[in-house]
Amino acid sequence: MTAYVIVDIEVTDPAGYEAYKKLAPAAVKLFGGKYLARGGPNETLEGDWHANRLVILEFPTVAQAETWLESPEYAPARALRHKYARTNMVVVEGG
Repeated sequence: MTAYVIVDIEVTDPAGYEAYKKLAPAAVKLFGGKYLARGGPNETLEGDWHANRLVILEFPTVAQAETWLESPEYAPARALRHKYARTNMVVVEGG
């Protein structure tokens, strides 16, 4: 079943984060993922959540998303993300 990874990213170093943005897409694609939304404007419709930079990825399955996240291919980009941003990330199965 299709899986969606939703990431709320608070970029703490915009210049450093540019390196992450260049590195991450290749690993996402390698594991069958694709970007559905990548940092465009967002608006809170209900509640108290005020997202920062919002990214939505689609993967064939939750297992594939988890494999991507923990992969050696994504590790260099992930390290940059951890260095230059604070993130909250969830995965949810699609219907």
